[in-house]
Amino acid sequence: MTSRHVSTYIDRPLKEVYDYASDPANLPEWAPGLCSSVDRVDGRWVAESPMGRIVLDWAPPNEFGVLDHHVTVESGETFYNPMRVTADGTGCEVVFSVRRQPGMTDGEFDRDANAVLADLVALKRRVEGA
Repeated sequence: MTSRHVSTYIDRPLKEVYDYASDPANLPEWAPGLCSSVDRVDGRWVAESPMGRIVLDWAPPNEFGVLDHHVTVESGETFYNPMRVTADGTGCEVVFSVRRQPGMTDGEFDRDANAVLADLVALKRRVEGA
């Protein structure tokens, strides 16, 4: 499987970015490419997305900046999404590994990577207060 690592620098401390980004309730504010709303249902995060209703399973809180998550779509297929926040001086870098799915065209892969970048830029603006 091919991956493309998409990242952005955020001029805020790692902990602040991690605390905000690790809360799935904040996703509609900075990741509209993933979901427009999210609710806690029977202990799980359920969201409305362009793909229909999805279930989100996030890495447990940790001190390493790991924001990995699984997205399960209505068909039952689950996608693993590696994501990290790492310290970079007084700020941090957020890196999302976009995974090319079987049968995905170059154009589809580019669209996914561009959508992730747009979400990361929205996260940057949100956390930096721009």
